[in-house]
Amino acid sequence: MRPGEYRIEDLAHHSGATVRTIRAYQDRGLLPKPERRGRSNVYGSAHLARLRQIADLLDRGYTLASIKELLEAWDTGRGLGGVLGLVAEVHGPWTDEQAARITRTELAATFGEGPDEAAVAEAVELGVLEPVPGRDDEFLVPSPQELAVAAELHAAGVPLSAISGHLRELRGQVEHIASRFLEFTTEHVFARYLGHRPPNDADAAEAASLVRRLRPLAQQTVDAELARAMRTFATRHLHHHLTANAPTSESSEADAPRTVALPPETIRAVQSLVGAEHVAAFVTAATEREVQARTLDALATRSLTDHKVTQNDVDTE
Repeated sequence: MRPGEYRIEDLAHHSGATVRTIRAYQDRGLLPKPERRGRSNVYGSAHLARLRQIADLLDRGYTLASIKELLEAWDTGRGLGGVLGLVAEVHGPWTDEQAARITRTELAATFGEGPDEAAVAEAVELGVLEPVPGRDDEFLVPSPQELAVAAELHAAGVPLSAISGHLRELRGQVEHIASRFLEFTTEHVFARYLGHRPPNDADAAEAASLVRRLRPLAQQTVDAELARAMRTFATRHLHHHLTANAPTSESSEADAPRTVALPPETIRAVQSLVGAEHVAAFVTAATEREVQARTLDALATRSLTDHKVTQNDVDTE
């Protein structure tokens, strides 16, 4: 074999792929056929570069079908520079925060007596901690800020299990916000660049530039709305707990929330009107409006009655 030429076993060794995978890529048209020399197949440096390119795109979450489309665009001369630039931009960091490392000893110092193995395992499952290969006593911390928040809450008396549960709930809500933001920007911004698959080099490059510009907007919007909501709800919460007259046991029982079953067709009608996430707020507002209306009716009726009684007294005199 000449320099830069490989048998399939050598190609597998240098690329990290298996022989079976290489043959499967050939069958699917992802990898060019090797050169045939006598009874041997000979692969070149282009095959090795292609295998590494496929592995990189797979790591970024692309399917084999989408990778094939990208590679076909490359092979037909359309270029992948802009597309790969867009891929790199989307997969780049979405925060300025830098990852850190922490040892088990430092974890113990940070959390007082230190989290037990179950708590550490849950933190690893949530991605708050990531094991460092070959270092059983050390972890990677993708977000030191998130770990610091957990430490402060734990120091304030919150159990680690409650912190983990809160993070799971919060993560689901934030993922929904992220999904909606992406749907919104795709519809109104990126649709014109991504209408054809894969996009041409110029469109992909312009889309990558837009990603850089729009990347901070999601966090800025969430930060602003969270600050507004915290101010509103914290004020209500404090007012509730600082009320001068503590309720009696009888009033507490009367004021306690109660579950009221509504007919399924009513729920479906409200959902179609305001959306599933606003059903509770709509029912609450409708109930308050009805109570206010009946209160006004009662006051008006009482006023008319009092007026008639007064008028009758005058007539009698």
